[in-house]
Amino acid sequence: MEGEEPVVNKNKRHRKDKPWDTDDIDQSYSLEQAGGVFTEESSFATLFPKYREKYLREVWSAVTRALDSHGIGCTLDLVHGSMSVKTTRKTYDPYVLLKARDMIKLLARGVAISQAVKVLQDDVACDIIKIGSLVRNKERFVKRRQRIIGPDGSTLKAIELLTQCYVLVQGSTVSVMGPYKSLKEVRRIVLDCMKNIHPIYRIKELMIRRELAKDPKLATESWDRFLPQFRKRHLKTSEKTAKKNEKQAVKDEARKAAGLDPAQKTDKTAKKVYTPFPPPQLPRKVDMQLESGEYFLKPHEREAREIEQRKQKQAETTAKRQKERAEVFIAPVETAAPTVGEKKKRRLAETDDGVHGHEEQSESKKKKKKKKEKILGSEVS
Repeated sequence: MEGEEPVVNKNKRHRKDKPWDTDDIDQSYSLEQAGGVFTEESSFATLFPKYREKYLREVWSAVTRALDSHGIGCTLDLVHGSMSVKTTRKTYDPYVLLKARDMIKLLARGVAISQAVKVLQDDVACDIIKIGSLVRNKERFVKRRQRIIGPDGSTLKAIELLTQCYVLVQGSTVSVMGPYKSLKEVRRIVLDCMKNIHPIYRIKELMIRRELAKDPKLATESWDRFLPQFRKRHLKTSEKTAKKNEKQAVKDEARKAAGLDPAQKTDKTAKKVYTPFPPPQLPRKVDMQLESGEYFLKPHEREAREIEQRKQKQAETTAKRQKERAEVFIAPVETAAPTVGEKKKRRLAETDDGVHGHEEQSESKKKKKKKKEKILGSEVS
């Protein structure tokens, strides 16, 4: 038992320690480290669209100068619409040819020469994400692709700032340039966006990770408790049914624990009474024409009848609209303000003894009038 070797995963069976792969070793490749001239010539070629021809002709001298410094030859074929790169006798770095291939790919996909040249650096890589076949519906594809860019390019700018990458959305591809780890993040964001997961969720997660990385205490801990857990809003019918059944099972267990009977299911929809006879057949258009007598009319008579019906319908609609318009000009009913006499009468009617008081007032007025007449009569005599 003691002499047995530890079990090794079959995927890691042939892996060996690399004593030379440490942080203090410079990984860059210089001309002094070159072993000699390549025995075979290697080359890569890529096609470019017609609209890029004018730009490539203008900047090809800059492309040639950038690749000459690494000992790589390049050719631009305008007849076949292709660019090619190849090793020469001056090439000393074996991997720079793959970098040159990535550079011409980026130029074909619409990246500017000033940006594409950066891929020749050791710490910069590129990734061209194909999104054309991920969504079948053209309108849906355009909307989701625009979602990567965002309003006024705000979403794209946020992705670039958080991942330290250059991102270009062009046609049915997304070109990305930056560090290796960041390329994975951008690819994940782009593919999730085409699967109808908004980029803002991934951006929020990246922002939280960025802040957590600043704290050295959390370096050895799991960050799952800090990261947001986004749930799907739109569930499938089967998922909804499963959730509903789980909730019902929990309720039944709670009722059993309390000593109660589990809730019985009640049929909300009453079952229809089964009848072996089919429903009555609806009349056809021809049957309705036979009933109304329209079927036996001649073509010109039928046309005249249709015109008459149309005119009648138009007249009814016109009358209805005129009536609606005339309603605006009808003056509203105004209530006249009560006169002084009406106000007095109303006041007297409200009181219980209003009538008696009015009679007494009239009698006193009559007495005063008689007194005045007597006085005037005595003075005249």
